[in-house]
Amino acid sequence: MSRFLSFLLICALVYTILVPLATSGAAYPPPYGLDSTEEDLVPVRREVYGGGRIIDISHRYHPDMPSWESDDGIGQFLWLPNSMKNGSLANNSEMKLPTHTGTHVDAPGHVFDHYFDAGLDVDTLDLEVLNGPALLVDVPRDKNITAQVMKSLNIPKGVRRVLFRTLNTDRRLMYKKEFDTSYVGFMKDGAQWLVDNTDIKLVGIDYLSVAAFDDLIPSHLVFLEGRETILVEGLKLDDAQPGIYSVHCLPLRLLGAEGSPIRCILIK
Repeated sequence: MSRFLSFLLICALVYTILVPLATSGAAYPPPYGLDSTEEDLVPVRREVYGGGRIIDISHRYHPDMPSWESDDGIGQFLWLPNSMKNGSLANNSEMKLPTHTGTHVDAPGHVFDHYFDAGLDVDTLDLEVLNGPALLVDVPRDKNITAQVMKSLNIPKGVRRVLFRTLNTDRRLMYKKEFDTSYVGFMKDGAQWLVDNTDIKLVGIDYLSVAAFDDLIPSHLVFLEGRETILVEGLKLDDAQPGIYSVHCLPLRLLGAEGSPIRCILIK
C-alpha cells in the first residue's frame, strides 16, 4: 500500500471518529443546528432539555404576558431601532419593561425604603441562596398559604429552598393576559410561620407575587425585613413533578434595582 493511500485511510478514520464527537454536543439541536440547511432554519423552543434532566422554570417574555394590575399584558417591550433590513450593519434591539415582570426576583429595597437607599439591590443578593438543592411542593389547592397550610406541608428542617406550586399553575394564570387578583399567595401569618419555624431562605411561587393580594405588603415585609429570605416570583412549574431538584436562578446585575428578571432552571 502506498504512503499516499495510507494517509488517505488515516484521514478518513480520523474524520469518522472526530466529526460525530464535535457535533454531538451542538448548542443548537437540529433542525436549528449544524445539520440543518438555510431552508429548514426553524427555531426550536424547549421547556425541557437533556431528556428531562433540565427543566426551564422561567416564563417566556411576550407582549401578552400578565403585568401587575393590568388587563392588557405588558404590551410591546422590544424594539429594533437598528435593523439590517434598513441598512444597519447588525440587528440591535432595545427593551423596556418593569423589573418585576414575568419570572423575577425581589430585593429588600422593594418594600423597605431605607434598604433601597442603602443600596440593597438585586446585585447584592446571595447567589449561594439562589443556587442549590431545592424542594418543589404542591400546596393545597383550596386556600392561600397560611400558617396552618405551612404546618401541613411538613417541610423538614434543613431545607433552604422551596418552590410552592399552587392553584395558580392549574389555572394557568401566568399564561393569561389579564391580571387576576384571586391568585394564591402567602398570607402574613404563613410568611411569619415560615420565617420563624423553617430554615427556608429561598421562596419561589407561580404567580407575580409571593404574597396574596389581600395581604400584599404585610407578607412582603415579613419576608424581606430580615434580609435573609429571597423571593422568586412568576415561576413556571407546570412541567415539573414535586420532589428534590437542584435549582439555579440568576438575576441580572442591575445596580440600584429592587427587582430583576431572572432565569431559573431545575436540574434533576
